[in-house]
Amino acid sequence: MMEATATESRPQGGVLIRELHNIQGSLNYLSREQLEQVARNLGIPLTRVYSVATFFTSFSLTPVGKHIISVCVGTTCHVKGATGLVEYLDARVEIPQDGISEDGLFTLRTVRCLGCCSLAPVMKIGDKVYGHLTRGKAERIIQGIRKEEA
Repeated sequence: MMEATATESRPQGGVLIRELHNIQGSLNYLSREQLEQVARNLGIPLTRVYSVATFFTSFSLTPVGKHIISVCVGTTCHVKGATGLVEYLDARVEIPQDGISEDGLFTLRTVRCLGCCSLAPVMKIGDKVYGHLTRGKAERIIQGIRKEEA
């Protein structure tokens, strides 16, 4: 009986994930101070908060741009030129891989698979997937977002 009570008093993983998503949504990353506050508020060890925050790729422990560009570099996308696309976005469009563009709008990341192999090469920005990419098409998409943000 005592074990059941202890289990019931522990917050469920969903509460922790929801709190982390709320912070990530407002600041675009999770700072150490915020993670410590979540641990205190939920009465759970900081190590548990960190283990959840580092397990899910949707969370970032470092500042990121307003828009996350995820370029698939899985087998099919790789064969269809995704690596060159990433290099082009880094050099020509000035979005450093795993960094933040100077305008603060973009962070470029590579991912193993977006599950869109028939559209290779593919990138995802927010909830939108862009397929059959060329360097020029990817650049036009990004420049379009920059214009909307201006």
